[in-house]
Amino acid sequence: MVQARSDGAAVRRRLRVGIAGAGHFGRYHALKVAASAREILSGIYDPDHARAEKVGREAGGAPALSYAHLLEVSDAIVVAAPAEYHFELAQQALEAGRHVLVEKPIAATLEQADRLAALASARGLVLQVGHLLRYSAEHRAITERISRPLYIEATRIAPYKPRGTDVSVILDLMIHDLDLVLAIVDSPIASVDALGAAVSSEHEDIANARVRFENGCVATITASRISLKTERRMRLFSQEGYLSADFVRRELTMIGRRSGLPLPGTGGFRRQSVTWSDHDTLAAEHEAFAASCLDGAPVLVDAQAGRRALAAALAVGQSIADTRARMEASGLLHVPE
Repeated sequence: MVQARSDGAAVRRRLRVGIAGAGHFGRYHALKVAASAREILSGIYDPDHARAEKVGREAGGAPALSYAHLLEVSDAIVVAAPAEYHFELAQQALEAGRHVLVEKPIAATLEQADRLAALASARGLVLQVGHLLRYSAEHRAITERISRPLYIEATRIAPYKPRGTDVSVILDLMIHDLDLVLAIVDSPIASVDALGAAVSSEHEDIANARVRFENGCVATITASRISLKTERRMRLFSQEGYLSADFVRRELTMIGRRSGLPLPGTGGFRRQSVTWSDHDTLAAEHEAFAASCLDGAPVLVDAQAGRRALAAALAVGQSIADTRARMEASGLLHVPE
């Protein structure tokens, strides 16, 4: 938004952004807001006041405030609290007339997601969901080359870390690839068949899902937070060709007919190898958020996108529960007495 000064010059207004949650992601959000050219860090709220003060000092001296006070001094709120508090904090912010960037998942249930979407729509407010990879170079590299996939295989595994274990690996890690797959396929889900297990926490720590879409595309997605190594890969098959992406190495290989070096003996296929440099995806997410709030730019990851990813994640969780019940009923899986 541009405001006119009395001397005729134009001043671009900056968005006053408050952070709700001073944990791992809340700290990163605070630092990005403090460094932004279009945002001002108005304050930080966390039940642990000392933690909020520490993050505030680190982010340039932003005050630690109660949530009510934070809403008063902010134009927008970043909800970076644990997932179980997303709905409550986002709802209060929207009811107060504040724009919201809520970390994924958008809420705990579809009903809650719908209520947030309806509230934002009724009040003309921005509701953006923090599916960070939509702003990444890797997402752009894939979508520039594949638009109508037939089969997708995604793997996201990592060693165990206590952070994130308040939810299942589905909502912690798999939801990233679910969101990317949903954005690429752009078709309703027809069925989900999944298997998973809790190993080091109370929730699933490893999961595999086979997702079939109504247009015929199939995606197989694996996520683990108890692996010995870090691996993030995606393979896509389509009429446009075959694409393999290694997100850790930041390397992509495309075999198709349109571009790249000829592959002798393949009937006209070509091989294209691409690498990309890291860019600050969180800063890009905040730039997009500020543009939506101040300029009215379209929201790339809106409430409907967040709801769709949540619905897919919940469907995976339900399928895992159903699979476990069948295993127990057949005697394949022993139930401790």
